[in-house]
Amino acid sequence: MWTFDPILKTVIWGGEKIAPFKGISTDKTDIGESWEISGVEGSESVVADGPDKGLTLTELAHRYKSSLLGEKNYKKYGDAFPLLIKFIDARDDLSVQVHPTDELAQERGSRFGKTEMWYVLGAEKGAVLANGFNREVDPSEYEGLVESGKIMDVLNFNPIKPGDTFFIPAGRVHAIGKGAFVAEIQETSDITYRLYDYKRKDKNGNERQLHTREAFDAINFKDTEGKPVDYVIHNDIPVNLVTSPFFTTNIWKIDHEVMRDYSEWDTFVAIICTKGKATLTTDIDSREVREGMSVLIPASCKTLTITPDGIFEALETYIK
Repeated sequence: MWTFDPILKTVIWGGEKIAPFKGISTDKTDIGESWEISGVEGSESVVADGPDKGLTLTELAHRYKSSLLGEKNYKKYGDAFPLLIKFIDARDDLSVQVHPTDELAQERGSRFGKTEMWYVLGAEKGAVLANGFNREVDPSEYEGLVESGKIMDVLNFNPIKPGDTFFIPAGRVHAIGKGAFVAEIQETSDITYRLYDYKRKDKNGNERQLHTREAFDAINFKDTEGKPVDYVIHNDIPVNLVTSPFFTTNIWKIDHEVMRDYSEWDTFVAIICTKGKATLTTDIDSREVREGMSVLIPASCKTLTITPDGIFEALETYIK
């Protein structure tokens, strides 16, 4: 198992929740994102401790190959770790944006598009997430909606509470609203096309760049399927939140020791600890984990035993 040094991102809309959630100290302020497990070029995760301390995630994948990723994943992705895992704290509204499919991203010179999901960790009063349109949009309306700001009128806004989950396929217009604190799981990509940014200015008085034309080709104008995932928690068994070609994610709420059998799996597994603390024990090693930690378990592990200290909650994500 590996943990990584968090990559803390200071941004115009960032807040102050991430460091306390993770139990770390930092001089940084306005932290909007903590990249927990990342193979994105220029922002690669570095192993925090153990014999592989100091290796980047790409170097780790190169060293362990299919033993880390699984045979199928390594054949498809090579040393490029295929998922990016983040925590996001929105003190202010994020831009209205869209991400490309793999096909469009590759046409434009990038390997990965960006399909993603959100799991709500916290929500201030009135916090919302926009996911898709509230009606089908005629592409001929697009520029007028963006220029006037009326794009906000056609978005599907969802009031949120902790535990709410949203799947965001590439091509779906979306936005994280003020007061939302979420875990995000996505393809390994940092491609974001901004449609609208409230005409706000940075400390130098400049508006952030928009990508109106680039976004047009990426948008699914008929996408109105942005409701939250419907699920019911059951203690001590995994409950599926998302199943897609890009990742599968389950939620665990555990108050008794449980054992997870990975012996028939052919994939790495990432455990994102969202509440409480526990001891994770594989057939290779053991580690104490707590809220705000993310742990990468290699495909070579056959079992995982989770021993909670009280109630422990975590996301389990993998590509299978």
